[in-house]
This record gives sequence, C-alpha cells and structure tokens, in this order.
Amino acid sequence: MTELAEFTTLLLSRIREVADYPEPNVMFKDITPLLADPVAFTALTHALAEVAVNTGATKIVGLEARGFILGAPVAVRAGLGFIPVRKAGKLPGATLSQAYDLEYGSAEIEVHAEDLSGDDRVLVVDDVLATGGTAEASIQLIRRAGAEVAGLAVLMELGFLGGRARLEPTLAGAPLEALLKV
Repeated sequence: MTELAEFTTLLLSRIREVADYPEPNVMFKDITPLLADPVAFTALTHALAEVAVNTGATKIVGLEARGFILGAPVAVRAGLGFIPVRKAGKLPGATLSQAYDLEYGSAEIEVHAEDLSGDDRVLVVDDVLATGGTAEASIQLIRRAGAEVAGLAVLMELGFLGGRARLEPTLAGAPLEALLKV
C-alpha cells in the first residue's frame, strides 16, 4: 500500500458517519474521532501545513468553527500567522464583513480589519467543502482586506454538493486542495 493510500485510509477510518444529523436524510461526517486520535490529527496537520508551504502562504485563515481547530495547528506547523474568520458579532473592534446566502437563509462572517494586508498570501483552511458558500464569502472578504488568496485547503470535499464548481471562478486560478473526496 502506498503512503498516500495509508494516509487516506487512516483519515477515513477516523471519520464517523452520523445518519439524520442535523436533519433527516443528511449523513453527517463527524471528524471528532479524527481529532481525538493524535496520530491521525498529526498526519492531517502535517499534510495541510505542506499545502500551506507549497502555496507560498504567509497566513492561514480558519473558518468558524472547525476551521479554527484545523487551521491553528497548521499555522503553527508551517510557521505562519493564524486569522479566525468568525460569525458576525463575535469579534471586538473594527471588522470587515461579508454576507452570503445559504441553502436555507443567509449568514455573515467577519475578520479584524487590521489582520490582513496587501503583503499577505492567505490559505483558507476548513474541515469540509460542501456547497462552497462560506468559503466563497471568506475569499471575497480576504480580497476586500487587500490580501491575496493563496488557495483553499479542506480535509474533505463533498463533491455531490457542487462546491468546487461554485468556487472555481472565485478562486481565479488559486488551488483548491481536498485531502479526501467523498
């Protein structure tokens, strides 16, 4: 078995499927068993840090909330700064905000205005790419802050939800790296 196959098998073996959560007919991908396993979590952190280095990122943006859990250790491992992108109203001080539509309504995210500059190349890190709405809004927010988007890296892409197709125009050539595709 190749190293990549072993890595993929390790990660997949630590993701639990929960039927009918958070609503009927949804098969939720729970990453908490992966986070609880130090070998799997370390392997994931190293893989995402490698993506950060390969993209030339200077900062990591983690999307609330599981993107915080993944993005912060990736930033430490890669020797980069970490910036949380939060739900509206959660950050003190001056913020930039970006509204976006969800399948069931709308939401808004924010970042501290001074945390990003034109000198930054930012890798967005999150756990799952589903429809792409939050990732798209974060990319728009990063660009509005004057920073360059180095790419988007996720643990898992739910390909059947079309997030990649939605994001390709927004990424404008920046890479989208999904370690697992479901």
